[in-house]
Amino acid sequence: MASQRSAGNVLDKAGLGVKFLGSAVLAGILVAGMALPAVGALGLTAKDTADSFDNIPDDFKQPTLSQASMIYDAKGGLIAKVYDRDRTILTKEQMAPIMRQAQVDIEDARFYEHGAVDLKGVLRAISKNAEAGSATQGASTLTQQYVKNVFVEQAGDDQQAFLEATKKSMGRKIQELKYAIKLEEDLSKDQILTNYLNITFYGHQAYGIEAAANRYFSKSAKDLTVPEAAMLAGLVQNPSAYDPIAHPQAAQTRRNTVINKLLEYKHISPDDAKAALAAPLGIKYREPQNGCITAQNGMGFFCDYVRRVVKQDPVFGKTAADRQKLWSQGGLKIYTTIDPAKQAAAYNAVTKKVNVTDKVSAAATMIKPGTGEILAMAQTRPYGLDNGKNQTVLNLNVDANMGGGNGFSPGSTFKPILAAAALESGLPISQEYPSPNKMDYPKMSTCEGNWNEKGVSVQNENEKEVGPYNLKDAMAKSVNTYFVQMEENVGLCPMKQMANKLGIKNLANGTPLKQIPSMVLGTQEVSPLTMASAYAAFAARGLYCSPVALTSVVNAEGKKLDVPKANCAQAMTDTTADGINTLLLGVTEKGTAASLGLDDGRQIAGKTGTTDNRYAAWFTGYTPELATSVWLGGVGGNVSMKNMKIGNTYFDSVFGSTGPGPIWQMAMNDALDGTPPGRFQTVNIPVPTPTTTPTDGASPPSGDNANGNGGLINGGFTLPPGWGGNNGGKPGHR
Repeated sequence: MASQRSAGNVLDKAGLGVKFLGSAVLAGILVAGMALPAVGALGLTAKDTADSFDNIPDDFKQPTLSQASMIYDAKGGLIAKVYDRDRTILTKEQMAPIMRQAQVDIEDARFYEHGAVDLKGVLRAISKNAEAGSATQGASTLTQQYVKNVFVEQAGDDQQAFLEATKKSMGRKIQELKYAIKLEEDLSKDQILTNYLNITFYGHQAYGIEAAANRYFSKSAKDLTVPEAAMLAGLVQNPSAYDPIAHPQAAQTRRNTVINKLLEYKHISPDDAKAALAAPLGIKYREPQNGCITAQNGMGFFCDYVRRVVKQDPVFGKTAADRQKLWSQGGLKIYTTIDPAKQAAAYNAVTKKVNVTDKVSAAATMIKPGTGEILAMAQTRPYGLDNGKNQTVLNLNVDANMGGGNGFSPGSTFKPILAAAALESGLPISQEYPSPNKMDYPKMSTCEGNWNEKGVSVQNENEKEVGPYNLKDAMAKSVNTYFVQMEENVGLCPMKQMANKLGIKNLANGTPLKQIPSMVLGTQEVSPLTMASAYAAFAARGLYCSPVALTSVVNAEGKKLDVPKANCAQAMTDTTADGINTLLLGVTEKGTAASLGLDDGRQIAGKTGTTDNRYAAWFTGYTPELATSVWLGGVGGNVSMKNMKIGNTYFDSVFGSTGPGPIWQMAMNDALDGTPPGRFQTVNIPVPTPTTTPTDGASPPSGDNANGNGGLINGGFTLPPGWGGNNGGKPGHR
């Protein structure tokens, strides 16, 4: 038995020797530049080999590596680091020399002496493996390892491509050898080593030496010491087995091996080696910080919004695949519009006034008038996936396609949009209507014809609210029937067109805004971002700018990319806007929002809104410098805010002025602190001379109306399915 075992060992050694000798011969042939004969199993010919030398992709010389992108606020502060692979590309000068030397000494000590293939190393491996009786030592050079890493990087998350890149086959080995030879012709040894240190995986989601130094020692690669560099260099062979977090003893043993190699090759002194060997591992581990979940002050939702802008806006690529590639490759420096002070103000307000454990939540968006810049985006519940901690990734400030839900009915905050359409059409700002306490929806014109179904009524919030009313008083008191009569007079089409000019073309769920009688009472769901942007146009004297989140983006090569533009356009005349501002000043001075004045007494304008059953309440208000929309309600839209505690306050029934209003007030006080107060351009609103004689509560105003029939129509309409639940638009008073 003993002799048989001995014979077997000899044969095993011989077989291993033949196998490695074959590799050595192949390497020698390639190094000599000889053409490979046709190999049937591999399908390689001399012509294939010659062509492949000429066609090595440029990516192997200077690969486009996936790395981390940084998202910054308007002051240059880091919001979040996001990546598919945590990597930061460094130059040679940004790496500690000892780190470069340690990696060479443990991976390929003769790197600077041999070519792409180390024949001496191959022969040594043959001998060592034959002696050991197994393949314990490889012969790949650092350049060959680099080539393999590039193939793995190119595979990305494609499992099949990864398996192909790591397949142990003669064909793959030949390809790697050829690429390595070509690379050594085109790049210096220092360039290859720099690329290698940037691409290599060091465990714990750390790709490249900068991420590794940050992960394990909380420092930059340029600051690594001898023992730190040795530990990281040792990780490359097997990041799992030598993991200093899971296997500290194995990591230290491996580190010491590297230190001894540095000493053996005289790259450190005996005293340096002694000190390094005696040093503890000294791990200062920093958990991977990936994605929007790491953002502070509630900026996770805005961070997610930025991600969606890059992946959806055509300015970043013609196709979704192009934009995804840009995002996945990373290396972007993304500078945004978010103002950290205003974000903190908004976040503080929505979290102080509403608890994360409440049945309802709050959301607030701030827009800079005349620019479209999003200055703050905050909501009560934190960004994240842990339901047990009341976290959510649903961004309540935005539309569904940008990470939000289906929006919320804005209630009476929609009334100023009709008023703007009315003033643009020539109606006087002193316009008066009979405004009965209750009425049926009258016949109304649309862009396509008429809305003429009957049977649905609308009424005012307070039974004592009986007209006639003029526009100023009706806006201040939010009289429903007044605005329904104005809507009939003006027509649904001009109102829809004005809403479109103010950025409200679609609902939050992506469907077009519908021309229905209850439109003026805010029964169609929109987002706080949409409403803040619309009101910002009033503040900017009619100039509407689509919301923008980015100021600039720089790619990994340092090239400045185009970013989405605000595309500002005049939605109404400045006179009309001045009229709306005058009316909405009245709301905050003597109307439903009179309790919401700011501490410094500056002018504010705005509108309250409340929906049926108190499912949602809004206050959207502004100064000349800042527009803010605040929503309060159940995330699913079905929590009745009656007889309940929200934050530290008990409510019999929530109104726009009592629920979201104080949130807006707190946020604006903080956001505008230290900002010089501006003033609105206002218009004179004359005291109207009565021009109507109420009879049955539905008499027409003087002058023509949009229907061309000379008067209001008695009767009303049945809303389409899904719209009848508001009883004709009772939402929207306070």
